[in-house]
Amino acid sequence: MVGVEHTCDLADAAATQDLGRRLAADLLRHPAAGPALLLLQGDLGAGKTCLVQGLAKGLGIDDPVTSPTFALAQHYEGRLPEGTTTRLVHLDLYRLEPGAAADELFAQEEEEAAAAARGGDGAAQAWEAKGVEGMAGMEVVLAVEWPERLSFLPLEAWRVRLEHRDGGRRVHWLPPAPPLEPGEPSEGVQPAPEEQASGPTAG
Repeated sequence: MVGVEHTCDLADAAATQDLGRRLAADLLRHPAAGPALLLLQGDLGAGKTCLVQGLAKGLGIDDPVTSPTFALAQHYEGRLPEGTTTRLVHLDLYRLEPGAAADELFAQEEEEAAAAARGGDGAAQAWEAKGVEGMAGMEVVLAVEWPERLSFLPLEAWRVRLEHRDGGRRVHWLPPAPPLEPGEPSEGVQPAPEEQASGPTAG
């Protein structure tokens, strides 16, 4: 089973950020068992980080969001108007070799984000190690740029693909598959397509 894909054309950065804010609202309306996963695909300059900037605003994050191309991972905290604490983990896998290196970073960040979302043992220590205190048991979103570097694509992830188009951009987004019915077999994770597993072009 898969979700229903949506498509829209965006004229500029402001429209892209507005879509990011609306996606944040969708993510919060459809809570995941752990962190909400958002996979962002698109060529360099297609607007992936711009969309994450809007996502951060929708999560009540005031800090400026920049591309984590060299840092690989950025962590932001925020608060929704009703007082719910939020956390955004922003990964950029572009500089990593496809396969093991990208998989390892993703697994590490996903595990820590899941612990924070659950508020379980070790969650506070995991965030404190990154210089953030009191961040256990919150709404957590893990946004990943260049997920093509991974050897698998989690089925529970929201997927967004951005394309250059007529001076603006076209965006396709696909929610995760709905929860399985009792007794329905799980398909597990989806292998990355072979043409993607070799790594995206930098065009």
